[in-house]
Amino acid sequence: MPATPVPQAASSAAASHLSPSFPRRAPWGTASKLRAWQAEALETYRARSPRDFLAVATPGAGKTTFALRIATELLEQGTVRRITVVAPTEHLKHQWADAAARVGVRLDPNFKNSQGRHGAQYDGVALTYAQVAANPALHMARTEAARTLVILDEVHHGGDALSWGEAIREAFEGATRRLALTGTPFRSDTAPIPFVVYDRGMDGIRRSSADYTYGYGDALRDGVVRPVIFLTYSGQMRWRTKAGDEVSARLGEAMTKDMTAQAWRSALDPNGEWVPSVLAAADKRLSEVRRAVPDAGGLVIATDQTDARAYAGHLARITGQSPVVVLSDDDGASKRIDEFSDGDDRWMVAVRMVSEGVDVPRLAVGVYATSTSTPLFFAQAVGRFVRARRRGETASVFLPSVGPLLDLANTLELERDHALDRPLTSEEQGDMYNPEDALMAAANREEKASDGLADQGSFEMLESQASFDRVLFDGGEFGTGGDVGSDEELDFLGLPGLLDADQVTTLLKQRQASQLSGKGKAAQQAAERSELEHRRAADLRKELSQLVSAWARRSGQPHGSVHNELRRRSGGPEVPLASIDQLTQRVEVVRGWFVGKK
Repeated sequence: MPATPVPQAASSAAASHLSPSFPRRAPWGTASKLRAWQAEALETYRARSPRDFLAVATPGAGKTTFALRIATELLEQGTVRRITVVAPTEHLKHQWADAAARVGVRLDPNFKNSQGRHGAQYDGVALTYAQVAANPALHMARTEAARTLVILDEVHHGGDALSWGEAIREAFEGATRRLALTGTPFRSDTAPIPFVVYDRGMDGIRRSSADYTYGYGDALRDGVVRPVIFLTYSGQMRWRTKAGDEVSARLGEAMTKDMTAQAWRSALDPNGEWVPSVLAAADKRLSEVRRAVPDAGGLVIATDQTDARAYAGHLARITGQSPVVVLSDDDGASKRIDEFSDGDDRWMVAVRMVSEGVDVPRLAVGVYATSTSTPLFFAQAVGRFVRARRRGETASVFLPSVGPLLDLANTLELERDHALDRPLTSEEQGDMYNPEDALMAAANREEKASDGLADQGSFEMLESQASFDRVLFDGGEFGTGGDVGSDEELDFLGLPGLLDADQVTTLLKQRQASQLSGKGKAAQQAAERSELEHRRAADLRKELSQLVSAWARRSGQPHGSVHNELRRRSGGPEVPLASIDQLTQRVEVVRGWFVGKK
């Protein structure tokens, strides 16, 4: 098949025919037109022609296509002459340039600050936030030299209290138009985001105000994104503290913040049994999904490079195939991501910092093996798995059973706004909750292996065991727990790979009812066995008492002496506490005495 020709000039007509969720993730039957939300948002933009516009749309909904349609129209009208796209990562810069080329907008993703200006053959550049922060004066001069549209992708990374936010405001204050995009319109701190409008509520707190919002719940109802099934795993953990004390706890049980952190960290330690058990379960789930979606892939999000390499080793042993490993945001990483996206390899492992830039439509199964639990990062991570390509695809994400993650999973569809003027919670200030500036600044530098929940020297994992806990979906909880490999776990790992949201709910309820019914029958059978054993024990105690009395009369020994001799020979406690087997053995011994057996 001949390659599709690339337009030589910006074309709004081409933009309207771009995949609604570029690249390569158009849903069924919609590749030749804008989605309803994109068309509605575009009409809102046209009617107002604003200098600043904030569009909030869930990951996978098609923000890139929407933005490029606006860009092509503004270029055709002569409203702007240049386009500048600012993205969080190197990988996303190139992704934007690829998408723009499809509609005749030529962006240079390889632009260096040292160049000073882009080549005449380009309509603009694609930058990272870190690149802007490195020389905001340069980008201010570039912006003011010609009428410019600035597209701020994932604009929540631009909090004013951070160097990136200050640089964004300085560099792009003079832009003719600014289009801000985000799938997660909030931060875990209270730093305001540049060029975002905040409205003060009745409670005195200022909250971000979007010009158009298309949330996960809306997209799920429209079939634009996949429903997400969260499979959670608990288990017994044991560790040694800095003081030398050994502590044991079950992951997910109510405990102090420090103990929760240490139990969580024990679970994520690649030297324990929790990680390989959960990875094996996730791979079983991936195999089931691949029955219906042959190219479905999985992603493990790790805390640091050391863990990522160790997790990759576990996956290689489990699957017999070495997974793709992405450890930093560089050109080599982008190539590996693209190759994985175009191929059919089963697994990719990435450090947490790369998760926002990993854009692989075939990802369907995820393992959240990181200690990060800000709402922002969690939403971005889950966003890697929700991009629908065909009707009925589902996403499955495996989580440690810890309160912060369970709360986030249960409120996935909740619309959130970025709130200012509010006090930070103790959790947001704590070590377990890393601010976004640290997360994304590290996307462009090497990860530190020591980055984790606590200082490496203050903790030693001794043992970690995994057990299946429950399934979370659409605010509900399903499952009754079970050992790894149990029928209770396999009931949920074996859910079909193609199900719409209503079918997922129906099947989960059926599996739940079946397990409860099975446990009810098992409990009834156990009760019946207990009743039979109780009666059998009573009969044996009565028979033993009669035999001991008869032998005491015949031998002249006291009853107590006879019982003591029986306990010495057969073992066990006194008669009321003896088991059925112990009572049976004593009866046989006494009977032997009557026939001459000693």
